[in-house]
Amino acid sequence: MAPLQLPTNLTEAAKGDPDDRRHKWISCLPEIVADLADRWSLRLGEPYQPGGQCSWVAPAYDAAGEGLVLKVGWRHSEAANEADALRIWNGQGAVRLHAAADFDHTSALLLERCSPGTPLRVVKPGPEQDLVVAGLLRRLWRTPSDDHPFRPLQVMCDEWTAEFEEKNERTPVDLDPGLVREGITLFRTLPATAETEVLLCTDLHGENILAAEREPWLVIDPKPYVGDPAYDTLQHMLNCEDRLAADPAGLARRMAYLLDLDTERVALWLFARSVEESIDWPALRDVAIRLAPA
Repeated sequence: MAPLQLPTNLTEAAKGDPDDRRHKWISCLPEIVADLADRWSLRLGEPYQPGGQCSWVAPAYDAAGEGLVLKVGWRHSEAANEADALRIWNGQGAVRLHAAADFDHTSALLLERCSPGTPLRVVKPGPEQDLVVAGLLRRLWRTPSDDHPFRPLQVMCDEWTAEFEEKNERTPVDLDPGLVREGITLFRTLPATAETEVLLCTDLHGENILAAEREPWLVIDPKPYVGDPAYDTLQHMLNCEDRLAADPAGLARRMAYLLDLDTERVALWLFARSVEESIDWPALRDVAIRLAPA
């Protein structure tokens, strides 16, 4: 079997695993990829570089010559239910799912290929990205059925809060302790006070929105949960680093306006998430200070 080229980011991420699980999974990737190519009758290209930290993703052609993308992921909690969300969206604002398979520690997706596939962040300045992000979110937000498989947003917030508190106990973040308590309490309690709950993308930003032919822009790589739509603006705002540093309240107001959301609630979420991220992302400490509720 010919050596399988690996994305740089996947290789680097595996080096940091304390229990070596991802490295062991990577050692099995050549066989996994070959089996999937045979199962779905695919001709594969080299993986996209530098790639992601948890998946091997490459262009593919099926037996009919259609251009697709094969995504072979290391199964972990953050990426759960991606296929379920793509099935619900059915190509409306997001890439189409052609096939999916879960086995052992692997989650595999055969996806529509975006052409030219240029990320939104490369093509549009920040204010124009806002419009695209808002338009896509309005289409992706669906009220799921009672038997939906998605985890509540509360689960993610509880997990991230616990991780923050563990890190902060070892090395306290350079922020006022009262502000930290307020931010983390909000991050833990905001999900339960949402008046509306929808299917969320949670990781929507300018690198996960690609230029396409079927539609101008299509979403890739969702991390679906069900919960407060006001949360779903956060990753885009955090990725608008210059505007976030210059006027975080103004950015929150703009996104709330574009999505017809409560401005105060969007700002509270941005404050809480800034505190939660402040240990590993020092620039967000000033954002948290400026957004702190009076």
